[in-house]
Amino acid sequence: MAKATLTISSKNYSSWSLRGWLLAKFAGLDFDEIVVAPDDPSARAEILLLSSSILVPCLRHDGATVWDTLAIADYLNETFPEAGLLPADRIQRAHCRSICGEIHSGFTTLRASLPVNLKAHFPGFKIWTRAQADIDRISAIWRECLELSGGPFLFGERTMADAMYAPVVTRFVTYDVKLEPRLQAYADMIMAMPEMQEWIEAAKAEPAEIEELEVEY
Repeated sequence: MAKATLTISSKNYSSWSLRGWLLAKFAGLDFDEIVVAPDDPSARAEILLLSSSILVPCLRHDGATVWDTLAIADYLNETFPEAGLLPADRIQRAHCRSICGEIHSGFTTLRASLPVNLKAHFPGFKIWTRAQADIDRISAIWRECLELSGGPFLFGERTMADAMYAPVVTRFVTYDVKLEPRLQAYADMIMAMPEMQEWIEAAKAEPAEIEELEVEY
C-alpha cells in the first residue's frame, strides 16, 4: 500500500491546512506532506478566502481522495474509529458534529478581520464589534463544552472539534484576545500540544509572506 499523502498550503497562514493536518495526526495516520507554494492560485484562493471550492487540504489514502476538512474528519473517523475523533456517546457526537459544522461554515467576520498569522503578534489589537460577536459565540461554545465534559478537551478526550477550533486559538494568541481563565487554560493546552508545536515551528521557518494577510498595526 502506498503511503498516505496530505496536500497542504502555508503553515503560517492556512487555517484549513492546519485543521486537516491535525485531524490526520490525531487519527494516528502515517502520511507524507505535499506542500503547495503560497503563490499557487488555488492555495492563495484558499488562504485569502476567495474561493467557495476549497481543494486544500487534500488527503490521499488507500485509493481514496478526500478534500474539505469535514470530509477528511469523517473519513478518518470511519477509517480509524479507535482514534476517537468523534465522541462515543450519541448525544455528544451530535453536539461535536454541530460545533464543527458551525466553525466550518461560519464566523466570516473573524476570519476576515483576524487572519491566521502564526509569526505575528499584535498586543492590544483593536477588535471590530462584529468580530467580537464571533469571539463571544466561540467562547460560549467552548464554555458549554467544557462545562458538560469536565475538560480538559472540548469533549473530555481529544476529538475532531479540538482540531477544528485550533486555528481559532492561534488567532486569539496572535491578536491578543482576552479570555476568561478556564477558556484561556483550554487555549494554552491546545497551543502546547506537541502537534501544534511542530506545526508552529515549521510555520516560523517559512520564508514566504502574503502581503494581504500582514495586518497593519
